[in-house]
Amino acid sequence: MPMGDGPNDAGLSRHHLVTQCEASLRRLGTDWIDLYQVHEWDAQTPLEETLQALDDLVRAGKVRYVGCSNYAGWQLMKALGVAERRGLGRFVSQQVHYTLQAREAEYELVPIAIDQGLGVLVWSPLAGGLLSGKYRRGQPGPQESRLLAGWDEPPVRDQDKLYDIVEVLVGVAKDRGVSPAQVALAWLLERPAVTSVIIGARTEEQLVDNLGAAELSLTEEELARLEEVSRPPLLYPYWHQVKTAADRLGPADLSLLGPHLAV
Repeated sequence: MPMGDGPNDAGLSRHHLVTQCEASLRRLGTDWIDLYQVHEWDAQTPLEETLQALDDLVRAGKVRYVGCSNYAGWQLMKALGVAERRGLGRFVSQQVHYTLQAREAEYELVPIAIDQGLGVLVWSPLAGGLLSGKYRRGQPGPQESRLLAGWDEPPVRDQDKLYDIVEVLVGVAKDRGVSPAQVALAWLLERPAVTSVIIGARTEEQLVDNLGAAELSLTEEELARLEEVSRPPLLYPYWHQVKTAADRLGPADLSLLGPHLAV
């Protein structure tokens, strides 16, 4: 992400990574950063340069571990492969968008995390508030809120399905005496490879409510209800693998295909 107007103020070049790491250390008033994550894929900088710079930061003691965010599956696997071939520190985490409303991460990123031993940190786990229970079919949204038609992060491609998901969330929450937000967060925390979720509460009340999700354990029946209403369609080649090679699938494959195999 750009940190200035200069040609070296963006991207994953060695210059930018080292400069911004040192600037972060100064702002934080610390000697090291526990987890340093690159925010976005940069196809204009060789991966070798990016990974060598990150490895040097680790060896210098300025960074403990490194991760990535918003990578596609092939980009993540390429980065892991380059790190292995060159003997460089590999990514230990990926920060992704993953919710009941947007489960695209299950196609490639979650299986990669399981197969390669990466942690998953989820950003915007309530889909920007869409899964808070404040947006209901046929009811006005929160005052001064955005219209769903203009929602671009995450994009709302199917409003009817979103409202169906919210209705199930609200139903489960009502049965358990908790908020829909807690149910949505608890569902995420039970997903394979998910290490933690990054919440963005605006008030202390929201923060306390969100933290309650850590103590909420959903039942098999509740998980099944949420799975049924939010299940994404199988894309190629996954539908073909289910049809012709289900007996050859491993744990990473089953993290995505398991519910479909059970149907």
